[in-house]
Amino acid sequence: MGKWTSSAGLAMLLAAMPAVHAADSTGTWKGSFDFQGTNVPLVFHLTEADGAVTGSVEGLPTTPAEIHEGKAGTDGIAFSVDTDYEGETYKLVFKGKVSAVGDEIEFSFGTDDGSWSAQVTASKSADAEPAASPSAVEVTGTWNGTFDYNGTSVALVLHLTSSGGEVTGTVEGLPTTPAEIHDGKIDGDTVTFWVNTDYQGETYKLVYKGKVTAGQIAFTLGTEDGSWGTEMTVKKGA
Repeated sequence: MGKWTSSAGLAMLLAAMPAVHAADSTGTWKGSFDFQGTNVPLVFHLTEADGAVTGSVEGLPTTPAEIHEGKAGTDGIAFSVDTDYEGETYKLVFKGKVSAVGDEIEFSFGTDDGSWSAQVTASKSADAEPAASPSAVEVTGTWNGTFDYNGTSVALVLHLTSSGGEVTGTVEGLPTTPAEIHDGKIDGDTVTFWVNTDYQGETYKLVYKGKVTAGQIAFTLGTEDGSWGTEMTVKKGA
């Protein structure tokens, strides 16, 4: 009886205890990871509610990257984001464990096919609320650069005007010049547009995608069907 009483008492004690839940991931978290010898900082803006995780990740090539499939449970949190790198779109899957005191999240993450992975420890920031998406950068001005075409350096001049997330203007130096910019947009620090140009009796749609940094834009550009492409960095000039 004594043994049974002890076992029954333990069972009742455990039943009376509240269920154990993982620490809440809501908040702003900051950390960094190593990518080919370069330290890459990341900022996680997370909101956890009813077993779901929403928010964004800043610092990836596509930034901010919206969180998808976010879930929270006793074993931690998990979500995915989509990001572009060198002209390709990758799905990155994150799995994180919040520390017992709720001040760190240990993340393991990588491509969904397992071809690349990394780890990052993110510490909770004093920022109380998820930050709003960063304002679009300003690209208004004249930008000069060159690209290589079959061994020949081709100079381009981009005349850009940005307003309210839209980009207008022209590109000089293509076979059709100036070529008018169409569907120009800015999302964070990324600028995209396309132009039409004629070459050897054919009309081609050239698609531009550029990453804006201080005083320059690093573009990938090429035909819409992907049959030709190149890279070009333009710098702001007079």
